[in-house]
Amino acid sequence: MSDPILRVSGLRCSIAGQQVVEDVSFEVPPVGITAVLGRNGAGKTSTLRGIMGLSARRGEIVLAGQRIDALPTHRVVQRGVGYVPEDREVFGTLSVAENLALAERQAQPRREFVAELFPDLVKRKDQAAGSLSGGQQQMVSLARALLNDNRILLVDEPTKGLAPQIVDDVADALAEASKTVPVLLVEQNLDVVRRLAAGAVVISSGRVVHTGDAAEILDDEALTQRLLGVHASGEAA
Repeated sequence: MSDPILRVSGLRCSIAGQQVVEDVSFEVPPVGITAVLGRNGAGKTSTLRGIMGLSARRGEIVLAGQRIDALPTHRVVQRGVGYVPEDREVFGTLSVAENLALAERQAQPRREFVAELFPDLVKRKDQAAGSLSGGQQQMVSLARALLNDNRILLVDEPTKGLAPQIVDDVADALAEASKTVPVLLVEQNLDVVRRLAAGAVVISSGRVVHTGDAAEILDDEALTQRLLGVHASGEAA
C-alpha cells in the first residue's frame, strides 16, 4: 500500500470559541476520491476548513509526509492543497478570465486542461462571474483549483443546489480531475458518492464514526440509515 497523501489525527476545530470538530482522524490515499459523509451539522465542512487553516485547530495534519497543521492558509495552499468552498465564492464583479487569473500561482498554469474540462467557461471568459448560473459559478470555482498542480483537492458540496444535468457535469469534471490528483469530497448526493468515491469517512457530532469502502457503506441499507439518516438512494439529512 502507498503512503497516504493526507493524514489527519485528533483534529479539533473551533469557531468563535465554540468547538465544532471534536476528534477527527482519517487518511486519504494518494489516488482517487475519498468522500466525507454525515448528516447536516456533523462537522464535515468544519473539518475541511480546519485542514485549510480557516478555523482555529488543534491536532496533527500531515501532507505528503510533512506536517502542515501549524501553517496559515496561504502556506497550506502553497504546499499544494487546492480548496473548492461550499458556496463557490467567486469574485462576482470580475470576469471569468479574471477569476481564473487570480488563482494562478505557478509559471505554467494548466489552462489547456481547464479549457478542455470547462469549454463553456472559455466562451464566457469576458462575462462577469456574478452573472453566471449557479452551475457555471461552480465550474469557475473548480477551475480555479485545477489550474495549479496540487497534491490534493478539498471539494465541499460541489453539487449543492444544482439541476440534475449540471450535477452530472460537475461529477464528470471531478472524475476527470481525480485521474491526476486525489480528491477529498464532502457530498450529500449519495448517487454522486456512489459513482465517484472509492473510500468514505463518516462524521457525526464532530467525530469520525466509520471509515471504509464507500460502496460497502451505501450498499448496506441499515448502515446507511444508521449513519446518515437516509436510504442509500437519497441525500444525507
